[in-house]
Amino acid sequence: MSGKKKLGVGVIGAHAWAEQAHLPGYHAYDRAELVAICDTVPERAEALAKQFGIRKIYTDANELINDPEVQMVDVCTPTDTHLPLSLAAINAGKHVISEKPLAHDARDAFAAAALAKEKGVRTKLGFTFRYSPAIRQIKTWVDDGTLGEIFHVHGLEQNSQFLDPDYPLRQVPQDADWTQLIPSSIVGYGSHLLDLVRWCAGEYQSVIGSLHNYVPERIVRGYEGMQRIPVEDGAVALAEFASGAQGILQTSYIAVGNYPGVELRIYGSKGAAVARLVEENGIAETLHFATPDAVEFRKIDLPSAAYPPGTTLHTPWPELYYRNLIRFWVDEILDDLPGECTFYDGAKSQETVNAIVQSFRERRWVDLPKVEAQ
Repeated sequence: MSGKKKLGVGVIGAHAWAEQAHLPGYHAYDRAELVAICDTVPERAEALAKQFGIRKIYTDANELINDPEVQMVDVCTPTDTHLPLSLAAINAGKHVISEKPLAHDARDAFAAAALAKEKGVRTKLGFTFRYSPAIRQIKTWVDDGTLGEIFHVHGLEQNSQFLDPDYPLRQVPQDADWTQLIPSSIVGYGSHLLDLVRWCAGEYQSVIGSLHNYVPERIVRGYEGMQRIPVEDGAVALAEFASGAQGILQTSYIAVGNYPGVELRIYGSKGAAVARLVEENGIAETLHFATPDAVEFRKIDLPSAAYPPGTTLHTPWPELYYRNLIRFWVDEILDDLPGECTFYDGAKSQETVNAIVQSFRERRWVDLPKVEAQ
């Protein structure tokens, strides 16, 4: 939906993901106005401001947050800054979208969701893959009964981003204890996956997980030379859902394969669907569908209306999915539409991440919910 009313946007963080995904999304949507960008390195902010026609440049995030022209704040910064910056935006009465995870502890994420509700502002977590056209079609089939009762959900998010130990590992938590296994792929990749699976299968009831470190020595950003770091680079979990469905989940950033490496398989009483979000041969994703009387999976081609204007399956996946996310997010705010993928959803994902880590450390099933939402 387009119209004269525009949303004033301020983006905090001028790194690669802002350039590849966030900023193209706002720039392409006529209901969003890129008002300001902030980065602690002014040259980065200046370069992206010039590239995307952004009027104001800040090096202090609080100045951007308090700019009266900024109605919505986009937090696209390193992990440990997501929560404090988001809380500052909420307290300033601004709508806010944050990259994931919002917080390492689900209790902090639930508290942020409660604060946003109290302040009357909208929130969204950057769960990019909810906005894949193929994934959204599967969600429609779940909701309209096409797939029937959901029995099994298989979720994968794995690629070889950090298979090479000489490629610097990013965003190791500042307070990480290097004497024990440090959760990593289950946090950075698993948060996406757990959200997608919950979106389709409903609330988690119990989980059990296995975490492992396969590449024990690697370069770590911020440190000199090769580091021996017990970082979890591969995880697998079983899940039981309140609906009675069963789930299998796997995350890894040392599994050979291309970005983003997401695969969602849903099996129900009336049909099954598989969405594969792997950029191969110039195509961002594929979707297949089967039924009990036609068990061979057939390829589904979605109509052009399923894609953001100006995009196709040949559009690079970061831009394709984020352009979709941005148009839904901006419309939710301007048209007062029901919100999806909120901070509450981020808290539920983090709660499940925390439960899987706990299950591994205690070698047992862990029941959910673990945290009472405020």
